[in-house]
Parts: sequence; C-alpha cells; structure tokens
Amino acid sequence: MPILAKTFLFLGSVGMLLAVALGAFGAHALKKTLAPDLMAVYETAVNYHVYHALGLLAVGLLALHIPESALLRWAGILLAVGVLLFSGSLYTLSLSGIRWLGAITPLGGIAFLIAWLLLVIAVVRAD
Repeated sequence: MPILAKTFLFLGSVGMLLAVALGAFGAHALKKTLAPDLMAVYETAVNYHVYHALGLLAVGLLALHIPESALLRWAGILLAVGVLLFSGSLYTLSLSGIRWLGAITPLGGIAFLIAWLLLVIAVVRAD
C-alpha cells in the first residue's frame, strides 16, 4: 500500500475512533454538567470531527489511485490540521469556558476549505 494512502487511512481511522469516543463522552458524561450553550459547542466539535475524519479516509482511498499527488497530500494534511484547530479549539472552549479559544476556530475552518478545494483539484487532474 502506498505510504500516502496508509498515512491518511490511519489518521482517518484514529480520527473516527476519537470522534466516537468524544461523542459518547459528551452524550453520557457531559450532558448533565455542561451548560446548554457549551454542550452545543461540544456537539459542533464532534460533528466536524466526524465529517473531516471521514474526509481523511476518502483522501487515503483516493491515494490508492493517485499515490504521487501533492495536492492530495496537502488536502490530507490540511484536513488533519483543521480537525486539530477547529474541533480542538471547540472541545477546549466547551470544557474550559475560555471564550478567546473561539478565535482559533476559523483557522481550522479555513484549513478545511482549502483542503476540500485541493481535493477537488486533485480529482479533476487525476487520470
């Protein structure tokens, strides 16, 4: 298996494992302790975590067909960075209540947007 495919399949799988674990933790342990507005923030973090971990799996699968694509590599990197910045900042904000962490969230959103654009270009350019 090409290293690019293996890397992003691994990251996507670990990402999904963590997203499910964090989602269950939120549903069972935090639901009664977090204020409703912070619970909504936590749920947003979990949702975007799931969507973009699935995106990492898609990058890994596409890398089986176009293993030398720099666009695909950067799409995967930016998806992973986006999860860390976007979901990570929202998880931390919801658990700590530190509102300035929300300023980091848009950087993750930008990483997501660029990643999806690069994925589109990689697919269009593929043979």
